[in-house]
Order: sequence, then structure tokens, then C-alpha cells
Amino acid sequence: MDSRLLMVGNVVGFQAVWMASIAGAGQGLAWAGPLAAVLFVAGMLAFGGKARQDLRMLAITLPIGFLLDSAFAASGWLRYAEPMPWVFAAPVWIWSLWAGFALTLNHSLAFLRTRPWAGAAFGLVGGPLAYWTAAGAFDAVSFGVPVAWAMAALAIGWAVVLPLLFGLDQRLAPAQPGKAAA
Repeated sequence: MDSRLLMVGNVVGFQAVWMASIAGAGQGLAWAGPLAAVLFVAGMLAFGGKARQDLRMLAITLPIGFLLDSAFAASGWLRYAEPMPWVFAAPVWIWSLWAGFALTLNHSLAFLRTRPWAGAAFGLVGGPLAYWTAAGAFDAVSFGVPVAWAMAALAIGWAVVLPLLFGLDQRLAPAQPGKAAA
């Protein structure tokens, strides 16, 4: 597949997962995000050309994303619409967002892999912006603390998590022939 077409497909596919997840949760359709994520993940694994790397990134990203969003839910700082299966943990539609996001890390966001400060800056701004949009435009999340506190905590969390995901992936990747293992 043409690399430019794949890149566009990755960006558009993730945005479709994001929209289905956020709008679906806000409208009481918690199944929409997981359905979109399953289709996106299947498409990227089949046609993305990096199935092994993408599966590894999914295995790294899903538990870390679940823990991050569950910490916000358990603390009461964030309240998710459609909080299935538990109120104190990240709901299933949040998992779909993390699955979709994981599959951008080897594709449309791969340029951040070797730029940890850029990844941290991206997380610092992009993470909170996504939650703020989900809250304001779609009622998919609400804040249990003043919005500025939640935004600051999300910014710190995402600034740490994004470079961490790349770092863990690099550590878990099999050594390439001719390169020393780290």
C-alpha cells in the first residue's frame, strides 16, 4: 500500500474511532467506539505493514491507558459517560480510544518516537485538549474538580505517558541483526 495513503488512512481511521467513541458515549451508544476500534485495528493489522509492532504497541498501550484513565475515574477527577463496566475504572469506550491511539504510534505519530521532548509536548497539549473537547462538545466526560486542575493533571499524565509508551516499546522490541541489545 502507498505510504501516503496508509498515513492518511491511519489519521482518518483514528479520528473515526475517536468520534465514534466520544460521540457514542455522549449519546448513550457506548458500543459505537469499540465497534469502530475493532474495524480500525483489524484494518491496520491487515494492511498497515507493521502487524507485529502494532500488536506489541497495543499490548503496551492498553494497560497503561487503562490505568491512567482508571486513576482519574477512581479519584473522581473525571466522570465518564456510559461508565461500563465500572464507575471507578475506565469504561470500555475509553479502551477503544487507547486501542486506536496505540495504532497511530507506529504510523502517523511515529515521528515522535525519537523525539521524547516533542512527544511530551504533544501529550502535554493534545491529551487535555481531547478530554476538554469530549466534555464540552460531546458530554462524554465531566470534571469532578475544577477544570484547571483536571487539565493540569491530564497534561502531566499525557506528557509522561506518551514518551513512556515509545520507551517501553523500544525496550521490548526484539534486537535487530547487527545492533547490540540495549
